[in-house]
Amino acid sequence: MTNFLDIALIITSVGLVLSVILQSKGAGLGGLTGADTGGVFTARRGIERILFWVTITLSVVFFALVLVIISLG
Repeated sequence: MTNFLDIALIITSVGLVLSVILQSKGAGLGGLTGADTGGVFTARRGIERILFWVTITLSVVFFALVLVIISLG
């Protein structure tokens, strides 16, 4: 059971990292390092909204998996 949870945690963490990286659209490498691009706030539409909700869902799943693994440990 713990092996399954460990593998699920690894897959979730990789997906979470990828979704966060994909959210820095058009910012180039400066967006990855935290550099301010001075962009104006725009509404999330289409794929941006889906990616936003996927990131939130993956973070909740990641947190839940960590809590389950700690409680079983």
